[in-house]
This record gives sequence, C-alpha cells and structure tokens, in this order.
Amino acid sequence: MKRVLIVGAGKGGRALLNILHATDRMEIAAVIDKKNNATGIQLANSYNIPTDNDWKKWVDKDIDIIIEATGDEVTLQKLIECRSRKTVVIPGSVAYIISELFDEKESLLDRIKLQMTNQELILNSIRDGMIVINEQEKVQFVNNSAEQIVGLTKEKFEGQYIHDVIANTRLPHVLRSRKKEVNQKLLLQNGKQVIATRIPIINSDDQLIGAFSVFKDITEVMNLAVENTDLNEVKTMLEAIIQSSDEAISVVDENGNGLIVNPAYTRITGLKESDIVGKPATTDISEGESMHMKVLQTRRAVRGVRMKVGPSKKDVLVNVAPIIVDGKIKGSVGVLHDVSEIQSLTTELKRARQIIRNLEAKYTFDDIIGNSSEMKLALEQAKVGAKTPATVLLRGESGTGKELFAHAIHNESGRKHNKFIRVNCAAIAESILESELFGYEEGAFSGAKHGGKKGLFEEANFGSVFLDEIGELSLNMQAKLLRVLQEGEIVRVGGTDPISIDVRIITATNLNLEKAIMNKSFREDLYYRLNRLPIFIPSLYERMSDLPELIHHIIQKINQDYGRNVRSISNEAIIELKAYHWPGNIRELENAIGRAMIYMDMNEEIIKKQHLPELETITTKDTAVIDNHLPANHSLQQAVEEYEKDFISTIYKHNDFNKTKTAKDLKISIRNLYYKIEKYKIE
Repeated sequence: MKRVLIVGAGKGGRALLNILHATDRMEIAAVIDKKNNATGIQLANSYNIPTDNDWKKWVDKDIDIIIEATGDEVTLQKLIECRSRKTVVIPGSVAYIISELFDEKESLLDRIKLQMTNQELILNSIRDGMIVINEQEKVQFVNNSAEQIVGLTKEKFEGQYIHDVIANTRLPHVLRSRKKEVNQKLLLQNGKQVIATRIPIINSDDQLIGAFSVFKDITEVMNLAVENTDLNEVKTMLEAIIQSSDEAISVVDENGNGLIVNPAYTRITGLKESDIVGKPATTDISEGESMHMKVLQTRRAVRGVRMKVGPSKKDVLVNVAPIIVDGKIKGSVGVLHDVSEIQSLTTELKRARQIIRNLEAKYTFDDIIGNSSEMKLALEQAKVGAKTPATVLLRGESGTGKELFAHAIHNESGRKHNKFIRVNCAAIAESILESELFGYEEGAFSGAKHGGKKGLFEEANFGSVFLDEIGELSLNMQAKLLRVLQEGEIVRVGGTDPISIDVRIITATNLNLEKAIMNKSFREDLYYRLNRLPIFIPSLYERMSDLPELIHHIIQKINQDYGRNVRSISNEAIIELKAYHWPGNIRELENAIGRAMIYMDMNEEIIKKQHLPELETITTKDTAVIDNHLPANHSLQQAVEEYEKDFISTIYKHNDFNKTKTAKDLKISIRNLYYKIEKYKIE
C-alpha cells in the first residue's frame, strides 16, 4: 500500500482526496493547506485523516507519493528538493487534470443513469417477458410482463438465484455453455407454457457477464393445439427425436404396421428402412414374440424382454410402450438394446469396481515406519496437513508409501469418521472414470441405472478422496477436477445441475508435474490448486538408516501372511541390503525379504546373506535374459503365459518399477499393463 501526502486542499486537492480515499491501494498520510477552512481540510477531518499547515513536517514520514495541488511552482520546486529519493512528486497541473476528469466522470454517470432509466421504461412497456441474470445466476432485472407471466413480484425476483424462482429454467445452462437457445418451450410452475429465447451476455473483452431470456406466454395457443393434435402431428414430433437418437427405436401404428425406424435400429437389426416401414411388426423378429403387437393388445408397456432380430439373429433386450391419444391407442414405440454391448459394459464396470476399492482408511501415522530426518520431515508436514482442509499432493517414487500417507492423513483429520475412497486414475478408462467419479443421471448412456447413480465424490461427501497417479489424468478430466477444487461442486454425466460437495482431496504422483506442464500434458492451473501442500516422501535410498526397522516390520507382516516364525536378520545380510540402491523402494524391499523367507527352511529363524536374492539382477540395466526352460508337460498356453509373466516382470524391474516407462517399452497401454500385473500377481 502506497502512502500519499496531498499538499493543497482546494478544489483539485478535494477531488483527489475523494478519488484516493475510495481505493484500497492508497493510504492518505495527511492533507496539507495553509487555510484551516479549505474544503479539502474539512473533508479530510470528516474522514479522520490527519491535516496540517506545514508540509515540511511530513516529507520524511515514509511518504511514497506527494501530490502538489496548490498550483504554485515555488512550492512544487521546494517539494522536489526536500523529498527523499524514493518519493515521487506529482505536480499541480496533473492534479488539476485529474480534478477535471473526476467532474467529467460525475457528468457522464448522470447521463448513464438517465439512459438506464429510459431503457428500463422501454423494457417494462414491451409485452414479452424479460429476465436478466449475472454470472452468479442471480436475477438482476425483470420487467413488468415477466412479473405477470410468472406470477411473482419484482421484489421476489431481483437478487434471488434464478433456480429459486423458476426451478426448471435453462438460463444457468446457457450461462455455462455460452450458447444461445432460440424458441424453446418451457412449462412454468404456475402451469403456464412459454416460448423462450435465451442468450448469454458477453462483453467486448469476450468476458461472460450474465445471460437474459425473452419469453412469450403461449398457454392458450398450446391448449388449442393439443385439442387438435392427431397421429400425423405425433409422428412428426417423434421423427425429429427418433432420427437424432443413438438408441435403436421403432414405431408402429395401431394396426402393428411399421411407421418409423431410425439409423441405430437398422444398424443393430441389419435390415433396411424399406424392409420394416409399412410391413407387419413381426418382420424383423428372428426368434420371439412381437412386443409391439402385445402392447397394442394389452395397452400396457413391457420392459426387458429378450429376443433375436434380423438375419444375423442379433441378441437384444426390448422395451415397448403404447402411444395413447385422447384415450385411444394410436400405435407403440419400441427401444432395442444390443445385449453384447450391455455385457461388454457390465464386464468393464465390474473390472472398474475391482480397481476402485471403496474402503475405509485402515492405516495411521503409527503404521509409518521411520526415524530418519527425511522421514520425520515428511511425517511432520503430513500431520500439519491433516489438521487443515488444504488439498495435499504426495510426491515420491513408486513404492515409497504414498498411499499409506493418504490413509494416515485422513485418519488424523476431522473427517476420519466419514468415507475414505481410493481411486487409481491410471487404471480406469476415461469414460468409466468420469461416471464413477461424478455419477450419472438416468438415461445418460445405454445401460445407465434407473434413477441414475451417485459418483464417488458424492459418496465421499464430508470424507476424503485419494486420487492416485493424478498425473495420468487426461486434460479433459483435469478440467473437471479443477471445477471440483474451485467450485466445490460436480455435475453428473448427462446432467446439467451442479451438486455441492464437501470433500477433502488427497492426490499422489511419481511423475514430474513441472515437466508435464511444459509438455502441455498437465494443466498449470490445476497444478497450483493441487500443490497447496506438497509432501515429498523420501526414497528408501535416502533413508537407509530406517532399513533395519523396516526389515523387522516386514518380517512380522510376512510371518503372519505365510505362517512363518522368522525372528530377525543377520548383520551381514543388512550390510548387503544397505549396499543396494533400491529403485523399487519399500515395495522392492518387501519383495526381496519375502523371497528370502520363502526359500528358508521351516526351522530357520534368521535371514542370512545367502538367503537373499541376487539384488543386482533384480533391476539390471543390461538386456534382460529370460529362462525359457519350462517343464515339458506345460501346454502351449501355459508356456506363453509363463513367458509373458517373466518378460513383463523383467522389463518392470528394469524400469525401476515405473509403470509408465514399462508400458511404453512393452508398447502397450498403461491400463493393459495394470491388467497383466494383476493377472500374473507381479506385485
């Protein structure tokens, strides 16, 4: 904040005082004038700003800017001579210009107010209703016609969120999409039907500042149209919907003859439109009863009937509903779902549920082993982070225990009695990841559950979500996550209404996010949101003093898992382990100790040097050599799988257990690698 001294409290000084007092970036140190009754002095007193008759007392009081508003050249010259080197002196001529501009601004404001009054009179005199909202979705203006159509007074409109006064309005959608909607029908809560045009308001700098809607009351016209509706009009309306739908749809008349089929229907059945339109409803059925005919006879909808259609006998599920106009049945509409697509989606969802483990956090800080200074620093940072709502970014190499820290942070926080949900961002297809994280509305896609489904962010409300391998998210998903962090709300797939959530987000990565930002594969704005509380977890090689304690902990854990009774490890074995650089960190250490214990005799209780695997061959940098000597009684399939398992294991270890590098070397997707690691139980 700059400290300002105003010398001269006449017209110009008073105008400058008004301007500077209104800003938060300037602190007026004092106003100086020889006359105690100067208008600027009186105004300064009303603002509780110090005043004086002698500016020389003030020039040395840490003043950043001196404004000479007397117009006296001698005073200006003295001020320049007496000022400190850091002080800027602004002459009276400039102050006079500023004063004139301020007066001109007041005149312009009066003219603008007059124009606004005239515009409001014009808008209130038109017959169409008009509502204007700002970028926060609050009503800024409503004209008289809108009051009459909606049935609410202006006082109940202005300053309210538009959803609170018109529940089913689409103005917020136009605000978010920045795309206008022309001549759209809307049913108001008072029963009136309107035709509305909605347009976003964008200024000359391409900034969104709001949106407005202009609408007409068409209730009487629509009532008249409904009274005269016949099947041809229904058909016209249906055709527009049906032809643009990705669902396979067919419509028959009251006699069961085909009226309409859409491209999706012909694609599934393998029949042309000419093969179905005008023909009986049984034409396209290979196996099963015509549900169209059954619905026409019973006037009741049927759902989930399985049958085969078309020359290729495609296996489908059928939903059919009657079309009833004025109590008379005029036909039926059917929707087909390809069973093979449903089965594929179900399989993929089952796999996603296996990967996304919705469990309570089961580790605390007491479960994290380590007394080294590096580990103590990480633990102290994590404990501080647990007590704050800040987003935590856990950084460290693969196998250092980032997930363990995430569990502990949740259990140490005020959210420990609520859900802790873990998500591996790299292991799930983006299309499924979005619906799992944000949920979906009914009908959002084929196979969507009736009534929709909550996403993991909603499930974890008031709890924590741990997003592992955050650096593997696509840019599209990064943008959606940024909205969650910024706005504290999500939008379900297929939905438009935002849902507020209160979730603590903990993220982890072993990637260099700064490099990813330079490569345009990671959003810089998301990085700054995530990096509020970065915690760097040291690699095992950086905290070798913790090795004996870690080994003891691992021995006890494996004793329980394998039913062994190993008590300790020899000093020679520890020296051997300390000489290794452990690119796979704790995970690799567990692997080495586990292999040593497996090959020990049941009566041995101490791990010795000879029990340890050849550590240098675990992650050798030379070209991997795989033992191809398999038992003769192996089948070809077994031999291929055994070779694939060994080959993936070798490349995985060769890349220091980095999944991204391994997938790249194997020339497969990261998700495919996760599948094979799980299949062969490589980790």
